[in-house]
Amino acid sequence: MKTKISSFLKNNMLTIIGVIAGSIGGYFYWMYIGCNSGTCPITSSPLNSSLWGATMGGLLLSMFQPKKK
Repeated sequence: MKTKISSFLKNNMLTIIGVIAGSIGGYFYWMYIGCNSGTCPITSSPLNSSLWGATMGGLLLSMFQPKKK
């Protein structure tokens, strides 16, 4: 079991880093820029903004993972 988890983490490290960095970035975007009126679908709540950032960060950094043979 331990080897499956460690191999998963090793194979997907860039995606995991992107998800974490994106969610933190999304939260800070909501905190400092956000939406004052509350009508913006993504930036009106910290959860939506963090999830959107996590998705974009994971997708962005997953592009740089080497392809499996």
